[in-house]
Amino acid sequence: MNGAQALLATLVDGGVEVCFANPGTSEMHFVAALDTVPQMRGVLTLFEGVAAGAADGYARIAGRPAAVLLHLGPGLGNAIANLHNARRAKVPLVVVVGDHATYHKQYDAPLESDIEALAGNVSGWVKRSMATAELAADAAEAIAAARTGQVATLILPADVSWTDGAAPAPRGSLSAVESVDVDAVSAAAQALRSGAPTVLFTGGDANRLAGLTAAARIAAGTGARWLSETFPARLERGAGIPAVERLAYFAEAAEAQLAGARHLILAGASSPVSFFAYPGKRSDLVPEGCEVHVLAGHTGAAAALSALADEVAAGTGAPVPPAARPDPPTGALTAMKVADAVGALLPERTIIVDESNTSGVGLPAATAGAPAHDVLTLTGGAIGYGMPTAVGAAIAAPDRPVLCLQADGSAMYTVSALWSQARENLDVTTVIYNNGAYDILRVELQRVGVETAASPGPKAGDLLDIGRPTLDFVSLAEGMGVPAQRVTTGEELSAALQQAFAEPGPHLIEAMVPSLFG
Repeated sequence: MNGAQALLATLVDGGVEVCFANPGTSEMHFVAALDTVPQMRGVLTLFEGVAAGAADGYARIAGRPAAVLLHLGPGLGNAIANLHNARRAKVPLVVVVGDHATYHKQYDAPLESDIEALAGNVSGWVKRSMATAELAADAAEAIAAARTGQVATLILPADVSWTDGAAPAPRGSLSAVESVDVDAVSAAAQALRSGAPTVLFTGGDANRLAGLTAAARIAAGTGARWLSETFPARLERGAGIPAVERLAYFAEAAEAQLAGARHLILAGASSPVSFFAYPGKRSDLVPEGCEVHVLAGHTGAAAALSALADEVAAGTGAPVPPAARPDPPTGALTAMKVADAVGALLPERTIIVDESNTSGVGLPAATAGAPAHDVLTLTGGAIGYGMPTAVGAAIAAPDRPVLCLQADGSAMYTVSALWSQARENLDVTTVIYNNGAYDILRVELQRVGVETAASPGPKAGDLLDIGRPTLDFVSLAEGMGVPAQRVTTGEELSAALQQAFAEPGPHLIEAMVPSLFG
């Protein structure tokens, strides 16, 4: 057994059963070894950023690591934006980066680079495997590191991969369990009983049903305000599931939500900060004089909240929203009407991958009473996340529909994900909001204090306008094997969504909506 075969066998034994790949010469023995390990599914993507984003989506839904296979430092470089998102979402990923043979590196070949330096930006664990006999053990160590909620990067020299004499590592434990900190629960309970205004701020596994139920009980029983992270990695919501308000994206609105708090309890979430610095505004969003209490980390928050709910809200139930849907929209299409159409027609158990950006502001309200569903959001802020993440989510849950709500500008970063959707025949419906502009940047131009932002000069305007020439997403999708149609009215969108939800396989709907700035 060569090193690549032992590596793949160890990954499968450790519960890693899907590898999203864009390989090159250095990874050919890994590619060949896939045929000797039938339990491993290989999924080809046409760009490394798609591979990384797909692995992120898979891990968010499956709750276990996916693997990513990349070619040398440049391949890793192409993947870094979506690996950044995965790191921020604290999802488990095992990244295998092929490298030159150990004896070849001294010659500084054209693709030579400092892979460790690149990997260190997005990985919690990095190791270069230097001996075939040790490769399986290194892989097992990578899996264990990934299960703690981090990106683990294993660098695989070509000669370590092709050399014989390896064996898979023994099967290890499939999960890492974080125990409840009783002292943290006691401190949080004391804060909630103090009578001072308190905010409960949730993230991680607290945004799944058990955590949401516990948090809702706490809020109902104590009067605490309950907020979720702005961009949760995975949020369960809809009719019958306790509803949480998300912290606003813009700092002024977030400060208003937190205003007056004297205690802030973090359950799976980090202390809130502004996404960017703005002239004359604070970066730390915690109110002055507010004491911060860490109840639990990313993976132990649901259990800690349950213990806290039993302590401070025994016998209190969790309020849940009733089933309710908006009316299907009519007339000329707008972003708000897209939200209404989604809320009116969303199938039960849908996985929504949301990279709608400015166009999606109406989605939370429109889908609050829709059938129970999951929402995956752009946790790390690096755009080009939506369509790749939908690939991974659909592979992780082939029995569930996936709806990708995608802004037009960020769609172009990773549009080749559509090809992977078609190749794998995934049940993904992609709705492109085509407004021909980077509207978020038009907003930010105003927010950083540029007075002429409402009507920027020609040079500034050119850097915010993506409508010249007009992008044709129908042609792009059809060219990659995805059936597509363009809609301009609410009636057309509703009909297109109904058709896409009823037919298996991928579909794309290009929704022509006006820019916020006309």
